Amino acid sequence: MKVVGFAGYSGAGKTTLVEQVIALLRQRGLRVSVVKHAHHHFDIDQPGKDSWRHRQAGAFEVLVVSDQRLALMREFEQPGEIDIHAMLAELDAGVDWVLVEGFKHGDLPKMEVWRAPAPGERDRPLLCMQDSGVLALITDDARQLPPLAQPLALLDLNQPQTVVDWLLAQGERLEYRFTKE
Repeated sequence: MKVVGFAGYSGAGKTTLVEQVIALLRQRGLRVSVVKHAHHHFDIDQPGKDSWRHRQAGAFEVLVVSDQRLALMREFEQPGEIDIHAMLAELDAGVDWVLVEGFKHGDLPKMEVWRAPAPGERDRPLLCMQDSGVLALITDDARQLPPLAQPLALLDLNQPQTVVDWLLAQGERLEYRFTKE
């Protein structure tokens, strides 16, 4: 499987771009999985439903299965840093692509999605200035970029097909090879 991260600050357009990339990869007949980093207290379960009641009763894991989907909910006993490689190990190894949204400080190859801040917003420093794992910079206005410390592929946020073409061309480079040291 090939793995690439989409990193950047909130409001840059990561989720919209990832949605578009998923659809374009699927049109090519490729299987795609996504790992999405969420903030602290999120829930996919419905209060009052059986699976929610099981979690509320103290179940460590609840696996909900139907003839069309599966969802695993696991409660972490202690808050801690999430290991992206452990999350990738949970996925079906037979997928063609895994798109990782968030985990901007993880050690995966990644594409940075960047927009200049609107007037009144905080500055958005470029991750690629400190992270050599950033392989490409995706933006809606390259003219607003500060000078880059390293040469990177520069892609247009409004052209998701060019992002997919770039990903497919980089396929071998993005093949997931993780070994614990």
